[in-house]
Amino acid sequence: MVSRIASNRWATAKRYLGLGGSEQVDVARRSEMRVGQGFDVHRFSDDPTRVLVLGGVVFEGERGLVGHSDADVISHACADALLGAAGLGDIGMHFPDTDPRWKGADSLALLRHVRSLLAADGWTVNNIDSAVICEAPKLAPRRDAIQQTLSDVVGAPVTIKGNRAEQLGAIGRTEGIVCFATALIQRESGTTESRTT
Repeated sequence: MVSRIASNRWATAKRYLGLGGSEQVDVARRSEMRVGQGFDVHRFSDDPTRVLVLGGVVFEGERGLVGHSDADVISHACADALLGAAGLGDIGMHFPDTDPRWKGADSLALLRHVRSLLAADGWTVNNIDSAVICEAPKLAPRRDAIQQTLSDVVGAPVTIKGNRAEQLGAIGRTEGIVCFATALIQRESGTTESRTT
């Protein structure tokens, strides 16, 4: 009974893939997919001139974050997730905070650069999902603008979820903002191989 079910599933899979016998299979129709996780955290600044930027969107009247660049935790976590998925290191490796070139840098430009690194290696972005943890500011009123801005830069859907730390730990005490991101990327194979069934 079990072998008959397995045989039927294999037959269905072969029909779905268009495999019937000895033939050339165009592997370019198949793809390699990878998942990467990104993380970033920045504490709030006491400098009243620091601007808060989240996902490329400026939050007027909110405390800014401490950082070598513009300290955009969402863009940084997204970039980190993409680099990890492609096996290209991490954001600190590409944009070290010891390098004066990145002082005050626009994090969307960094994210754009990361996307170009992936493209040069044959990767396309399928999507990024991120979770932002903070007590303030409220993200919901600006969520659509953040998602649209990041999606335009990445060239794929980017979704944002806002979460609170329920007054637990440093984030719950409103000392900073944390972001986790997960990216799915894909690379098409360009070879043709022979398969016999």
